[in-house]
Amino acid sequence: MPESPPPLIPASLPALMARLQDLPAKGRKLVAIAGAPASGKSVLAAALREALRREGRAVEVAPMDGFHLDNALLDQRGLRARKGAPETFDAQGFVALVRRLAAGGEVVFPVFDRARDLSVAGAGVVTTACDMVILEGNYLLFDEDPWADLASLWDFSVWLDTPEALTLDRCIRRWLAHDHTPEQARARAEANDLVNARRILGARLPADMTISDR
Repeated sequence: MPESPPPLIPASLPALMARLQDLPAKGRKLVAIAGAPASGKSVLAAALREALRREGRAVEVAPMDGFHLDNALLDQRGLRARKGAPETFDAQGFVALVRRLAAGGEVVFPVFDRARDLSVAGAGVVTTACDMVILEGNYLLFDEDPWADLASLWDFSVWLDTPEALTLDRCIRRWLAHDHTPEQARARAEANDLVNARRILGARLPADMTISDR
């Protein structure tokens, strides 16, 4: 039962592209895509990057997931079972990355390898020529310290609105694709992914555009 791309992605691209075209041309633009786990953030980010590149824009995607704390550190802190919660990321490091991206120039960033369940340092790069960076992650519009500092750095922000039942279904499918049994997949989705989704919704900041899967 593999995870399938959310159908809202192709339907939402034209309206999102039109909104981004209205941004001032000068300087590097930072576009945030936020939402609950498995809401389609990475799928939308990739589709948007390719669509903008076809129009001649120099665009890159920088996912928040590269700032996952290493499993060994999570074990030391007793947080392994909560991996994906706000406190299991290097939030200050991510905020610092976004500030560097806003300043322009070349910026190297870490990338999360889902197959190996670890972050790889220096695996991604935004070149000096890049005039738009799409950042995607659960906590880009999250009103808790230090994540809330990000809101003032976005030139445009998108919230993916997903019903809880659909979030649960997609998270179960995701864990099944990573060789969990059906029982393990449901338990992990309910005990961690849904907990994180509810926490995100409870402290969500406003977005410039909402894309709904309802």
